[in-house]
Amino acid sequence: MKKLPAKLLCLSHLRWDFVYQRPQHLLTRFSEMFSTYFLEEPMHDAEDEAYLHLSKRLPNLWVVVPHIPAGLSKAEEKLVMKQLMDKFMEKEDGEDFLFWYYTPMALSFTEQLNPALIVYDCMDELSLFKNAPAELKDLEKRLMAKSDVVFTGGHSLYEAKKHQHSNIHAFPSSIDKIHFVKARTNKVQPEDQANISNPKLGFYGVIDERFDIELIRTIADARPNWSFMLIGPVLKINRALLPQNTNIHYLGQKSYEQLPAYLSGWDVALIPFMLNDSTKFISPTKTPEYLAAGKPVVSTAIRDVINPYGKNKLVHIGYTAEDFIDAIELELNNKNNKEWLSKVDTFLSKNSWDNTCASMITCIQNCIKDKQKISIAS
Repeated sequence: MKKLPAKLLCLSHLRWDFVYQRPQHLLTRFSEMFSTYFLEEPMHDAEDEAYLHLSKRLPNLWVVVPHIPAGLSKAEEKLVMKQLMDKFMEKEDGEDFLFWYYTPMALSFTEQLNPALIVYDCMDELSLFKNAPAELKDLEKRLMAKSDVVFTGGHSLYEAKKHQHSNIHAFPSSIDKIHFVKARTNKVQPEDQANISNPKLGFYGVIDERFDIELIRTIADARPNWSFMLIGPVLKINRALLPQNTNIHYLGQKSYEQLPAYLSGWDVALIPFMLNDSTKFISPTKTPEYLAAGKPVVSTAIRDVINPYGKNKLVHIGYTAEDFIDAIELELNNKNNKEWLSKVDTFLSKNSWDNTCASMITCIQNCIKDKQKISIAS
């Protein structure tokens, strides 16, 4: 193997049409270099035999959805998925493929396959998430052993994993600046937000076990004249537990294309994550996106937000509801943020998904060269 494989198979725990984040940003760009297949977790709705459904989303990118019968045991599901993957690859040459893993769980039905290269893009510590499968840690060890190169979604995750692989690199969240900078000049807010009174404080993302419900409730109680825009799907938590204050507005999930328009109407952007196992190693993509939009940001003490954003005084770090209130009030009264915005733009100047993709490809090409040297030497 002297060059990059022609095809890329991504094995993901996320759905392509869910929240637009790291996998979509990277694979959209990689599809300009590889014939790219994004394999989702199975849908349990096949009436008879299991099958794969492929849908073309970009000129060179297909979403692959396994449909399998409902009611299978774990062992049966693993066997069916293995058979589907064997069939998918039966007419393919493994040397044409790069396998790109987001979930170690996929190794349970792909371990028998032999692609030219294996990349593990460890964007989160999935074993610490709510309802994580018991076998995930063991599968990750096996995936680490098989991988040619490992990427991590942030610096704290890199520090936790660096001893587990000899070729591991940190690639924190990047941004599509051109997309989010639109929020600085947009004048028309979306209809469901336009008539909500100012000041507006906003969050977008998945509202799940990482989201600090009580923090938002406390701030909303203390400042009933502030309006809270909460955008995103509610998962893995009881909706009945969400605060129902009249100044909290649940606007539902929005498309990636819509986000700058919503951001344009906010006075302050929030990252209200709890400090628990599931947030121990996260590197929120929304941090640089909020900043690119020109919005002041107040975040809880997430390690990959503190460093580098808090340390560079680009983001306020709040440890209590009172800290959040003080920081928000400071920003609401700040009529001149040109100096801060200049610092933001300087800091983000080299931060882009294009640069991240290019650096990842360089790592992969170096890996190919190293494998060639080993092959020649042997």
